[in-house]
Amino acid sequence: MTEIPDYQFFMLPILEYLSDGHDHGMKDIRDHLAARYAISTELREAFLPSGTQRIFDSRVAWAKTYITQAGLVESPKRGVVHITARGKELLLQHPQHIDLTVLEQFPEFIAFRNKARKNDETIVPAESSSVSTATPEEQLDTAFQTIRIDLVSELMDRLKACDPTFFERLVVELLLKMGYGKNLAEAGKAIGRSGDEGIDGVISEDKLGLDSVYLQAKRWAGSVGRPEIHKFVGALHGKGARKGVFLTTGTFTAEAKEYAARLLDLRVVLIDGPALADYMIDYGLGVTTRTVYEIKRIDSDWFDGE
Repeated sequence: MTEIPDYQFFMLPILEYLSDGHDHGMKDIRDHLAARYAISTELREAFLPSGTQRIFDSRVAWAKTYITQAGLVESPKRGVVHITARGKELLLQHPQHIDLTVLEQFPEFIAFRNKARKNDETIVPAESSSVSTATPEEQLDTAFQTIRIDLVSELMDRLKACDPTFFERLVVELLLKMGYGKNLAEAGKAIGRSGDEGIDGVISEDKLGLDSVYLQAKRWAGSVGRPEIHKFVGALHGKGARKGVFLTTGTFTAEAKEYAARLLDLRVVLIDGPALADYMIDYGLGVTTRTVYEIKRIDSDWFDGE
């Protein structure tokens, strides 16, 4: 396969694999499904956009969760799953597939879905359960990424509209949050000294001041090309510097990125508008936390001590 099937696809194959009546571990189930449907190692190692879990593992796990809630399989003890009498009965009907619509014939599953919707309508859609093919984790992950993309766009608009003095202060505060600079006074002198041979400022790389990073910060709406980066590199050579950061509210051309990547004698990091907004979000600058969702799982180690 060239892509991982949705979690509903795996419901019937899991039930068929368990039809021998034996206990099976989730790892065995995943390995069986991967081999049966020729899911490559590369696909099995693919993560959700948040990087929190493998997509294949998540979809298999949610398929198992749903058929468990429908009473088709059960877990008699930690780490194992086996088919129930109801699951065997369903297989005798030779279904072509099993999805959420099929599971809705079982009252236990209806109760599970209704309880989930009541507890958090933002995670489980109110529309027909057969509409979405994404797992709840994927829906939450997608919603998170969508909100973040929208926030990045809004931050970029604000950055482009702010005055130069405010932008200089923003860069200083961000660098401090990222761990650069000895203290606020030293960091406050980092930006705003334009005209010094193409260098806007310099800041300590660490609290001890063992090395320095030279800065160029430009509040531009357009693209920064290779000539500007070349000029900055020349200024770094003039200072005998080895490290530089070029920040802009705009973007960098492909030629500028390629040139910076091929430098051998010094290191130049390019931070464009989207990357700058991402850093602001990651380090909590200019943004506030509105809501926090905690996703909890069973602590198997705790239950092992019972």
